[in-house]
Amino acid sequence: MIGRISGILLEKTPPVVCIDVGGIGYEIDVPMSTLYKLPDTGAQVSLYTHLTVREDAHTLYGFSSANERSAFRALIKVTGIGARTALAVLSGMTVDELASAITQQETGRLTRVPGIGKKTAERLLLELRGKLGADLAHAPGTPSAGRDDILNALLSLGYSSSETQAALKGLPEGVEVAEGIRLALKSLARA
Repeated sequence: MIGRISGILLEKTPPVVCIDVGGIGYEIDVPMSTLYKLPDTGAQVSLYTHLTVREDAHTLYGFSSANERSAFRALIKVTGIGARTALAVLSGMTVDELASAITQQETGRLTRVPGIGKKTAERLLLELRGKLGADLAHAPGTPSAGRDDILNALLSLGYSSSETQAALKGLPEGVEVAEGIRLALKSLARA
């Protein structure tokens, strides 16, 4: 697999760039976030890459950081998400914003990305939960492990992400999981 490309930037034609490596020009699809970070044409550039081989094409995708490439690889493993949609997600939000949206189960942030509807956003949140954004689970301003358990319980009972977030906001800090679920269900029953 081609993991990294270094060479001279020949062209920038969004979403494709062309990089000359030893006399060979590699066309690489990049998210807009990477494209904005690239220098002017003629400059030396280095990108992390992901190669997709299909019977009709070999496509190279490029990223400015290893985290961005890891997020891309996690996104394309989600059912129904192809490379183009994954590039759109990474063009519409940073990896940190994506990880935060997944950790906090915020479908609204994902649906702002062109091509991502509510059902796709919910599938992304479900399949990437604990994979992308797990490192943010205990960062300041994000739910604690107990809140994560309460959130997962409510989601598994069929409540939407917005309903569960509203119910979590009404819970006291440091509430036990069982008590939190009981209070959240009580709150949801009133709504």
